[in-house]
Parts: sequence; C-alpha cells; structure tokens
Amino acid sequence: MAEETLKLIEVKNLRKFFPLRAGRFSASAQTVKAVDDVSFYINKGETLGLVGESGSGKTTVGRAILRAFEPTSGSVYFHLQEGEATDVLALNRKELKAFRQHMQMIFQDPYSSLNPRMTVRDIIAEPLVVNNVARGKALNERVADIALRCRLNIEHLRRFPHAFSGGQRQRIGIARALVLHPEFIVCDESVSALDVSVQAEILNLLVDLQDEFDLTLLFIAHDLSVVEYISDRVAVMYLGRIVEMSPTKDLFFNPLHPYTEALMSAIPAPDPDTSMRPIILQGEIPSPIDPPPGCHFHPRCQYAEDICKAEKPEWREYQPGHFAACHLVDKLTLKGAEE
Repeated sequence: MAEETLKLIEVKNLRKFFPLRAGRFSASAQTVKAVDDVSFYINKGETLGLVGESGSGKTTVGRAILRAFEPTSGSVYFHLQEGEATDVLALNRKELKAFRQHMQMIFQDPYSSLNPRMTVRDIIAEPLVVNNVARGKALNERVADIALRCRLNIEHLRRFPHAFSGGQRQRIGIARALVLHPEFIVCDESVSALDVSVQAEILNLLVDLQDEFDLTLLFIAHDLSVVEYISDRVAVMYLGRIVEMSPTKDLFFNPLHPYTEALMSAIPAPDPDTSMRPIILQGEIPSPIDPPPGCHFHPRCQYAEDICKAEKPEWREYQPGHFAACHLVDKLTLKGAEE
C-alpha cells in the first residue's frame, strides 16, 4: 500500500435521490433517498472499504462518483495533479467521456458484465477503441500486456466469456478496467460472487496490481473479513449515510458507532471453540423512501435515547482519523471484533 497522503478523491455532500411516480400502489409521487449527504476522501494509492447492509447505498455511491448514476447534488473532486482539482459532476458529456480514462469500475457479476458475443480480446480492447487511445499493432500489444499482468493466457484472448470460470471472467473484467491505466477504480462487490479460494486469488491480484499501477481503490463489500484484508481505511454506511470511518484496525477493534459494533459482533472467530455472540438487530433496515428522523439507526439501536430520535448526529472526528456520527460516542464503550 502506498504511503502518500495526497488526496486523490474528495466527495462532498453527495446525494442521489430516485423519484418514484404515483401508481397502482402509491397515491402520490415519492422519493428514494439512496445516498443522503455523504462526504469522504480517498488518499492517492490507498484502498477505502465501504461496507453496510444491502440497501444501505454503497453501490449507488460508487456509481454516482463515476456518474454511471447522475447525482442529485454534491461535488466529486479528482486531484490528478497537485494544486488542481476537477469536479466530475460539473463536466459536460464530452468532457466526461474523456475523463473516464482516469476512473473505471470492476463489476460484481463476472457473468453478466461481459458481452457474450465478444471475444476476450475485443472486450479488453473496447475501452482503448472507444477512447481512441490505440489502434492496430499497438492496441494488440497493450491488450496482451494487460492480460498477462492479470494472469490470463494469451490463447484466452481468442475465446468467448462462456468458456471461462467465474474467477477467470473476473480477471477479464479487471483487465478491461485497467487497460486505460486509470488512477481510480471502484470495485463493486467484485469478489462476492466467487468461491472463497477464488476470492483470495482475486484479492491478491488486486493488491499486486495496486502496487504495480499505483491505483486508488474504493472497495465496496459486505464481507468484513475481505474488507479487513484489503482496506487501509473503512467507511460504514447505513440507510444512505456514512456513520463511521477510520483506519481499518481502529474500526474493527475500537468501534464508536453502535451499528459498527453490531457488524463486528457477527464476524466468525478464528477459534472454533469460541462461541459467537452476535448483536441481533431488531427489525429490518427502514425504507429509504421514508427514513426515520434524527439518527436513521435509532429504531434498531439498543442504546438509543430521546436525542437520537429528534436530532441528526453531527459528523465529528473523535480520534485522529476516526470519524463517527453518533450522539452517544462519549457515553458508550463498544466491543469490537475478536482479536
């Protein structure tokens, strides 16, 4: 992992709301608040893990940063050169197309994310062709080079995606994302659809490629053991908001938010003789159409007080690099993951 502290990405007050039309089951138009006032940064060369339950808004954050979804409001600054910042959300369509060379995504499903009618060579080469980066012999050489770096055989380039296993298909997806030599990659649940042994291979590949290409990663996942392995820092999302963010070790062993404590309690202990004592959260995650007032987590929080139900908690830095949004941080001593 890189030791540089220069910020590459700054996300400020990002929101993404999805309007719902009135229909058979709804008398009036409604809005899904998928991402609601999210701010964070990612240093150049580091990996920020983004975790949370399904429906918390993790994937929407990643896609909004890349403008695969058009954000409702906010700013996303890329610091490609020291002293210069580009707000991706302010780029027009032509400018955005050119800027996409600097940011790419590795998708969750290695089956549906590849065009079954294209050969592996054409899949990897497509970003180069679309962006007029290389043609002819130079294109073929660049495709072959990135394929080898992603541990694909040259003879694989002639085949179609159906001929490969899940792990091999994900390597193809990684090669496609890296062929433009971007600075920033969003990994959207990129190992969740794979077997455990294959997950380890892909994670190690990502770590090696990150060092080789000086990549900056936003690693979206729900598997905390995977996040712990690959991430320098971790941000925890709940119902469209980030509730805690800190260096990985601090978050796992010294959580400040009750939701983080509940997530950590569910991590299986490496000792088979140790019994698990997970914190069972009551009820389901609330609807992002009508989120609870105050702290969104208060209906499921065992520590909730009246202030939690009435006021939105302030996002504060309680320890160096350790941020949380909770009214009760100074009152609670929470238990982290098992050593």
